Amino acid sequence: MARVAGIKDVARQAGVSVGTVSNVINRPEAVLPETRARVLAAIEDLGYVRSESARQLRAGRSRIMALLVLDMGNPFFVDVARGAERAARQAGLGVMVCNSGQSPAEEAEYLGLFAEQRVCGVLVTPADATGRNLESFSRHRIPYVLVDRVASGTGTCAVSVDDVRGGALAVGHLVSAGHRSVAYVSGPGDLHQIRDRRTGALSALAEAGLEPEALVEIPSDRLDVAAGRDAGARLLGLVPRPTAVFCANDLLALGVLQSLYAAGVRVPQDIAIVGYDDIEFAAAAAVPLTSVRQPAVVMGRMAAELLLEEADDNGHHEHRSVVLQPQLVVRASSSTPR
Repeated sequence: MARVAGIKDVARQAGVSVGTVSNVINRPEAVLPETRARVLAAIEDLGYVRSESARQLRAGRSRIMALLVLDMGNPFFVDVARGAERAARQAGLGVMVCNSGQSPAEEAEYLGLFAEQRVCGVLVTPADATGRNLESFSRHRIPYVLVDRVASGTGTCAVSVDDVRGGALAVGHLVSAGHRSVAYVSGPGDLHQIRDRRTGALSALAEAGLEPEALVEIPSDRLDVAAGRDAGARLLGLVPRPTAVFCANDLLALGVLQSLYAAGVRVPQDIAIVGYDDIEFAAAAAVPLTSVRQPAVVMGRMAAELLLEEADDNGHHEHRSVVLQPQLVVRASSSTPR
């Protein structure tokens, strides 16, 4: 195997010092044009690529931003990653995307890896509801920003969506269409988004003069299509059966839709459905899905910008908590009034 060219090889071929080669790479304006051209020709000829690990050792920090999400199988988090990547690339950084799978243990392992790699910062949607993983990570003095989470204190930045408002938009829409009994297909109870969307749903019922019992919760320990199909089967077995269903995310809603379709239940004539997130597949479903849109790309971009601001501010950064507003997108799955 051919030996990989190093900076000394470039210096030798160009007839300059190692320091001059370093200047050409890092401060080209400090080198005379003819010398710079000679060094660049040697770099091209030898196929030299500078060692990022060596640069990282000198700088004490890498040029990688880490993004740790709950489920990369959910298109919502793909959009968050897209927004974060745009901001990171504009700053000359790369993004390492990792998936905790909603597991606090896996989250802890990834946070340990980020500390070992000395990433420049972390964007994280926490899986550990206790906050112990991030509390332990904070001793490494690597900045992090919460994504799709509300900060509990003032010790970190956060970008989230008003999920109470989102739940109210969803159920308020169903109530205004004449529905008086609404199923709520929820997710893991330790996720604050699930609780906030339920709170919003209850507030919409109360505003319409309906009792809390008008919201029939169908719990789920996952937020995927398979869990939605299972929830749909349980919905079909309810007596009396609610005439509408609000799902904590679009993947659950798509699973419910599949289950109802397989049973011959018409949507929205027999049961109306509203999802949450407004992922790309929502509009492309067999019955286009009404959904509460979260500005996921904007969320990722803003979180990355806050992280970059903190990383560059030498201790003078002021933490901020940004709360974005959701938007109801009405489609065929809920369009028939009672």
